[in-house]
Amino acid sequence: MKAARAKTPRRPALKKPSPSGQKDPVGVYCRVRPLSRPDQECCIEVINESTVQIHPPDGYRIFRNGEYRETQYSFKEVFGTLVAQKELFDVVAKPLVEDLIRGKNGLLFTYGVTGSGKTHTMTGSPGDGGLLPRCLAMIFNSIGPFQAKRFVFKLDDKNGVDVQCEVDALLERQKRDAMPVPKTPSGKRQIDPEFADMINVQDHCKVEEVDEDNVYSVFVSYIEIYNNYIYDLLEETPFDLIKPKWNNCNTPVRNGDFIPPQSKILREDQNHNMYVTGCTEVEVKSTEEAFEVFWKGQKKRRIANTQLNRESSRSHGVFMIKLAQAPLDADGDNVLQEKEQITLSQLSLVDLAGSERTNRTKAEGNRLREAGNINQSLMTLRTCIEVLRENQMYGTNKMVPYRDSKLTHLFKNYFDGEGKVRMIVCVNPKAEDYEESLQVMRFAEMTQEVEVARPVDRPLCGLTPGRRFRNQAFREELARKLEIRGGPINGETEEQSASEIFLQNFPPLPSCELLDINDDQTLPRLTEVLEERHKLRQKLSEEFAKNVLTFKTVLRELDSNVMSKENYVQGKLSEKEKIITGQKTELERLEKKIKTLEYKIEILEKTATIYEEDKRHLQQELESKSQKLQRQASDKRRLEARLQGMVAETTMKWEKECERRVAAKQLEMQNKLWVKDEKLKQLKAIVTEPKSEKPERPSRERDREKPIQRSVSPPPVPNAPPVRLRHRRSRSAGERWVDHKPPSNLPTDTVMQPHVPHAITVAAASEKALAKCDKYMLTHQELASDGEIETKLIKGDVFKTRGGGQAVQFTEIETLKQESPTGRKRRSSPSNADPPEDAADSEWTDVETRCSVAVEMRAGSALGPGYQHHAQPKRRKP
Repeated sequence: MKAARAKTPRRPALKKPSPSGQKDPVGVYCRVRPLSRPDQECCIEVINESTVQIHPPDGYRIFRNGEYRETQYSFKEVFGTLVAQKELFDVVAKPLVEDLIRGKNGLLFTYGVTGSGKTHTMTGSPGDGGLLPRCLAMIFNSIGPFQAKRFVFKLDDKNGVDVQCEVDALLERQKRDAMPVPKTPSGKRQIDPEFADMINVQDHCKVEEVDEDNVYSVFVSYIEIYNNYIYDLLEETPFDLIKPKWNNCNTPVRNGDFIPPQSKILREDQNHNMYVTGCTEVEVKSTEEAFEVFWKGQKKRRIANTQLNRESSRSHGVFMIKLAQAPLDADGDNVLQEKEQITLSQLSLVDLAGSERTNRTKAEGNRLREAGNINQSLMTLRTCIEVLRENQMYGTNKMVPYRDSKLTHLFKNYFDGEGKVRMIVCVNPKAEDYEESLQVMRFAEMTQEVEVARPVDRPLCGLTPGRRFRNQAFREELARKLEIRGGPINGETEEQSASEIFLQNFPPLPSCELLDINDDQTLPRLTEVLEERHKLRQKLSEEFAKNVLTFKTVLRELDSNVMSKENYVQGKLSEKEKIITGQKTELERLEKKIKTLEYKIEILEKTATIYEEDKRHLQQELESKSQKLQRQASDKRRLEARLQGMVAETTMKWEKECERRVAAKQLEMQNKLWVKDEKLKQLKAIVTEPKSEKPERPSRERDREKPIQRSVSPPPVPNAPPVRLRHRRSRSAGERWVDHKPPSNLPTDTVMQPHVPHAITVAAASEKALAKCDKYMLTHQELASDGEIETKLIKGDVFKTRGGGQAVQFTEIETLKQESPTGRKRRSSPSNADPPEDAADSEWTDVETRCSVAVEMRAGSALGPGYQHHAQPKRRKP
């Protein structure tokens, strides 16, 4: 026990589990109240004795997969609108009363929306008592003949009970009777007619098997939980039946006219049961007295008028019945004065306030605050049930939030400890309560899955059963014998001494009255009787002496036997003590070993937790690294594909550029070679032709009027090697061209004319023409600075676009320009000059003038598109 006390009381190991480990589910029952009016729409239907069906009303349809939705809920038993209170009591509450008398705890509460009949189910109505008066009647019908006198059992302030002897109890009763205002109502007082019909139960239900060797006492208390505060409804303090004033801290304001009751505190006793400190607990001896105490507190309970209920409970009412019982002593006469043998059981009857929606009740002010606290406490109850269910079904160890509400904190020991828990779900079938009833049904169905430890039977006291009736039979027999002998009856022999009983065995004395002086018979008779009595006394004395000797001998033998037995017992006790000492030593060793193992387990658990954390971090890091590598690989693949595309595109571009440059270079070289060939041919023709007078060059005006026909170079000398003539041709011959010549262009009479074979000549560029060709050439004319017409041939490649059209990329420009020979240089021919030399210079100048050629340029070259290259004449060496 010391080791158990050293542990914290919050650990589950210190709870009182059932030895067999058996658990029972919470018993949930459903009661459907009748409709207020026959024409009201109903949304709840009883299918059978354990199933109800709820369906949306006509104005509230739920479609799921296109079908009308109806929901069925199953309970342990369903009670319809026509069920009687007795039938409900026999099924739900009667087993709880039987367990209460057998020393087991029980909890019964009603749950539902406001106006669903919870208070009616618990309290009843005139002429039809509810569960509470029927429970009281069954208790007193069962223990009535075996009740202890008042104040034999006395409750302490730590949720325990003490037992007093008859003398202390008598003094307590006399002291209480001397008080001007007794706290306990008298059982002989006339019953209040206001509730007389409620406790007039005609069936006289009782428990069949009651331990007749025990004495019983019943204590009742009545509290309410209002705005999450606990108030004692039996406390003798001024109480405002209407409403107090409240401040911003949600506490009552003190003033001279109103003294609010003090809220009570919840505590936990040594058995880890919750109780209310300072709560008034009244000892009652009859059903009428107990219900009168209840009715006294019921008048103080807070109720209010709302839109949904004329007398709506604004607080949770808890009526607790405690039954104290203890066995009689071996003689069956008095209560056994051992506190360990006292059994205290409790039955809690809870009338929960109804859940409600403020938009329907139209609550304001205090009513709104009350509704909020009611809904909050019921929500906490639901949360606790959900966590309990999850812990039991999935093996989790979540903390149950009992302390979030006084209601759940008060009944924590029922769910964590042992006992029997039953709930009655009250529902109103009217259509307006459909949504609230649906939530209530879901909560009730979930509550059925929570299991509570089955209560254990109390241990036997070890005394002989039937002591009470043997003592009663002995008293009756003694009274009967005394009545036969003329002695006192009706229990008056209790105060007779042993000498009086002894003298009654002697013969009666005759009359000693002397009426005549000559009477000689009275004295002889008296002397004879006295002698007989003396002889009888002597015989009794001798017999008494013999009996004394015999008794002394028996006592000596008994003493010797007792001494021998004591020695034997002492020896056995010493052996047992040695065994116990060894076992204690072993237990201490095992406890130390257990502590060491627990410490090692704790270290291993911490190490395992650290390793798990490291493992999780490493896994996360590995996943992040792998994801990063995957991203890098995908980026690398995309980059490789992009680079390959760029390389392919660049390669293709440079291949085309190289081809274009090679072609341009070839064309440039061909042009240079052609120019040289032409110069050579002209030079050869000039050299080989005969000398003649220099022809007179016509004027510039005549040149403009009539262009001079230039003859081609003369053929080479017969003895010279043949020269292959190369004609000027475009490098793009063999390809399909579009020759774009605008109508504004003027014809030129130059020798060199652009000629492109297989060309489509157009006046304006069109998509149809471009689609058929690969090359494009634009002929552009403009006026040069010297007044001559300059012709530019702009060439480009035709490409197809992604949109299906055609695009032109210009690649090169050829320029054709004609100049008049006015700017040629002539040498003066002095008189002493050498005519052949002048003639030679003159001829060279003419050749130089005639050999003016155009050079093909590529786009973007250093020379520019407008640059004209002329063949430079070579000076003759002197």
